[in-house]
Amino acid sequence: MEIKNGYYRLSVKALIFDETRTRFLLAQEDNGKWELPGGGLDWGELPQEGITREIKEEMGLSVVAVASQPCYLTTEQRDSDKTWTSNVLFETVLENIDFTPSSECVALKFVTKEEAMELNLFVTVKKFLEVFDLNNHKDI
Repeated sequence: MEIKNGYYRLSVKALIFDETRTRFLLAQEDNGKWELPGGGLDWGELPQEGITREIKEEMGLSVVAVASQPCYLTTEQRDSDKTWTSNVLFETVLENIDFTPSSECVALKFVTKEEAMELNLFVTVKKFLEVFDLNNHKDI
């Protein structure tokens, strides 16, 4: 998809915590890089619908709940094609993490911010880590 200059590709991403709410979920793609679950928002789609669709398509997982409001917004230039992207993150709850592997999800891992910084990350995750503050997510 070609995005004209002056426009952003909008992606919706899921911020999924473990039961202790101290680690969040990353998905490893078949190229070895780690990403937050989610993807591009389709025309006319609500963010909650987009997150649910992307997680089902990429991981075969069922979403139980998606927050009504986003918790983060990041803007960055993608590594692959230099397209400018805005990522809107929503806290999300999954039924389970018994995923079906695909090219966009070969592994799942709950990590702390510090552990994530040691991984081979997409630029979108690096930007997220710059603003992520676990203290903002202690209460449900």
